[in-house]
Amino acid sequence: MHKVNDTVQSQPYPLGATLDADGCNFSVYAPGEPSIRLALFDEQGRYDTYPLDDEYAGIRFTYIPAIRAGQKYGYLIKQPEQKKWQYISDPYAKSLDGPLSYTPPFTIKSSFQLPKCVVVDDRFDWQETSHPNIPREKTVLFETHVKGLTQQHPDIPPKLRGKYLGLIHPAMMAFYQKQHIQTLQLLPIAACMHEPHLLKAQQVNYWGYNPYLFMVPDPRYAIDDPVTELKTVIRTLHEAGIEVILDVVYNHTAEGGADGPLFNLRGLDPKYYITDDHAYANFTGCGNTIDLAYQPSLNLVMDTLRYWVSEYHIDGFRFDLAATLGRSGESFSPNAPFFKAVAQDPVLKQTKLIAEPWDIGPNGYQVGNFPFGWNETNDKLRDISRSFWRGDQGYLKEFATRIMGSRDLYSAANWPFKLTVNYITYHDGFTLQDLVSYKHKHNEANGEQNRDGHGDNRSENYGIEGPTQDADINKVRMQQKRNFMATVLFSFGIPHLLTADLLSHTQQGNNNAYCQDNEISWLKWQLNKDEQQFQAWLGKLVTAREKYMVPFIQAFSGDSRNSNRVFWRKEDGSLMTQDDWNQLNRVSLHLGLGDTGDEILYLINRTQESILFSLPEGQQVWQVLFDTAAFEMMSTIDKNERSQPAMSFAILYCASQDCSSQQTSLS
Repeated sequence: MHKVNDTVQSQPYPLGATLDADGCNFSVYAPGEPSIRLALFDEQGRYDTYPLDDEYAGIRFTYIPAIRAGQKYGYLIKQPEQKKWQYISDPYAKSLDGPLSYTPPFTIKSSFQLPKCVVVDDRFDWQETSHPNIPREKTVLFETHVKGLTQQHPDIPPKLRGKYLGLIHPAMMAFYQKQHIQTLQLLPIAACMHEPHLLKAQQVNYWGYNPYLFMVPDPRYAIDDPVTELKTVIRTLHEAGIEVILDVVYNHTAEGGADGPLFNLRGLDPKYYITDDHAYANFTGCGNTIDLAYQPSLNLVMDTLRYWVSEYHIDGFRFDLAATLGRSGESFSPNAPFFKAVAQDPVLKQTKLIAEPWDIGPNGYQVGNFPFGWNETNDKLRDISRSFWRGDQGYLKEFATRIMGSRDLYSAANWPFKLTVNYITYHDGFTLQDLVSYKHKHNEANGEQNRDGHGDNRSENYGIEGPTQDADINKVRMQQKRNFMATVLFSFGIPHLLTADLLSHTQQGNNNAYCQDNEISWLKWQLNKDEQQFQAWLGKLVTAREKYMVPFIQAFSGDSRNSNRVFWRKEDGSLMTQDDWNQLNRVSLHLGLGDTGDEILYLINRTQESILFSLPEGQQVWQVLFDTAAFEMMSTIDKNERSQPAMSFAILYCASQDCSSQQTSLS
């Protein structure tokens, strides 16, 4: 053990390892561990220990001269029942020297075999790049897995495949531009430890939803230096006008329940987690729910979020099982300390904040209840759209509600700041291709006898389970994929798409591929003719949304929301009645900006036959933006009627100078 020079002034804040020109300040919150020691490791794994003699409000700290970036470190503690020192990581560490893993069971000896924390120099040349600051109403989220996106890309060098830097290879930059991708939402990239049952089965947590350290970019996606490589990626994406949203997990950690491995928080202060009758609460299904009503837990999360924004220039966050973040014990409140802390934070309140508004605890479903400034993922649009297009009866009225932005949940008075996040597919569930190819989930590869994964998928196979060469079935499947994408992109809200769906990716019916670090999850870039057509069509649809749909979202938001024209009509042009909503499976939606502005017309036909729709009266020349019955886009109509094919959806547009509709009332 080494004694530090007493003339050096150490500081309790900031927590973590903080470099200056002369050395490094080490600080850790450890109220229950007065004997905690700092360990500095060399390249051979040998280490020297140092006491943390200074103390302030439960924080132990010391200053070590001559430390430089790259120094490996960690902390040593002794649990009451232990005779030997155990290695734990610094909760405020910013880098690790290697990917995380261990051979179960976890022991004191194996703790020293874990990757070590690394002292970093946060300085980086951002080359005067800035945040793209894409408005919410223009945002389209493309959910992306760092490894899965490029692991099988034939034009990317093997060294870059599956890595951070692979995201900005010229082939990928060209792909983003072609597909009009302006916002990437990355699945968790904070350092993830694999659950014990996965390690025993020689599997991994591929998705990354089991955080080990909150501020550390996962080393498994780095070639050499994860910190510099990730910053380089974000800088390059920002130069191209592309935002980066991080999927973050603050509802639990990789320590699991009370019998889980001790990595850091539980050894430093068990109060980090919510307890119920002295046992850890399990509101997430992972065994240890973080207590954000506890100040040190709240500080850790807030410091982490600010670090990602200030040091990595992240544009926003998607919060996994976010109902947990608003809990005080079993109660959820939109006025919880975490939400108040974010709302007053000068850095975070300028970022995009997206909540997955539920967890599995008591009163865990909180859709529509998050505070102002938060957008929420909306599973109602997902479920209703799937049921409606599958042909289930009785869903037209609610389908219409979801298309119009779920205003029963999110008042248009608060748009665009409270726009719903609409999606059909997410990482946890079927891909779009599987949604129309499988009636049942097929998760046998996960090793849990197909018991895992969501059971209510509202999917359909249209005659054959899985892939088929039947041309008729494949035609129906492709048309349904177009229906789903048209629905999510031309509903009022913020669309969320899987990047995998651009490539018609199949997970072979697996709707919970969290542990599949293989071809089940890695995207295949060799596409057949139909898949190529779908990719091109979807890119054009995203572009059309920005040009034609965004002005309507803007006009229907805030103070101008009631100054526009809205008509719901039957195919003969007459207005819908209450009984019609309960009986019909076809409808037209006619929207107009103001009294005389641009008009847009939705022709929705979920029946099994073509329907002849009467178009609004007047002298309009309608432009067909798309018709999901085919890949063709952009044609014109100068008639007063249009036949809409079975099981399809078209949107027509009329610029104000070409419109002379006589109806100006609101409905």
